[in-house]
Amino acid sequence: MTYTLRAYTPADETSWLRCRVLAFLDTAFYDSVVPAKPVIAAPGLELVVVDATGSVAALMDTGVEGDAATIDTVAVHPDHRRRGLGRQLLDRTRDWARSAGATTLDAWTRDDADTLAWYHAMGFDESDHYLHVYANHYSDPSEPTRAIRERRPGIHPIVIFGHAPLADERQLRSEFARVHVDRRFAQRL
Repeated sequence: MTYTLRAYTPADETSWLRCRVLAFLDTAFYDSVVPAKPVIAAPGLELVVVDATGSVAALMDTGVEGDAATIDTVAVHPDHRRRGLGRQLLDRTRDWARSAGATTLDAWTRDDADTLAWYHAMGFDESDHYLHVYANHYSDPSEPTRAIRERRPGIHPIVIFGHAPLADERQLRSEFARVHVDRRFAQRL
């Protein structure tokens, strides 16, 4: 199959969203659905790989602040995995980040074995960690109530998403059905 790596354009948005949703569906980010492509502030980099039909097969959005570049979103459509598209996007992003004056490229991700293996294979080192905790009424009706200290009259929490310190992992896993370790991967450029 023929692919083209190029800059994202607004005409790509629908295909970008479809690629991201389908790529995330079998990961711990399965419910991270956005109705519009997030804006990457200048001087950020927004890349797509499109197939012969012009559909987005892979994408990478990266922001830069000072000497740190951060991958905001990376996704490869399930029908186009294991073809080196993520590596091509990363190589282009590394070159851009260096030219933008960044000395570090990093990304945050959850605890998916394939994703973690990819970052390690791409030369990233794992460093900082914290927890993503979901308190969901549909997992256990008491979870949202346990997750908040003070209830507001008339508001009945259904889903709560929170950050917590890694040191609380054991306790939180005993209280909530969905807890993920969020990890920072970084590499010197």
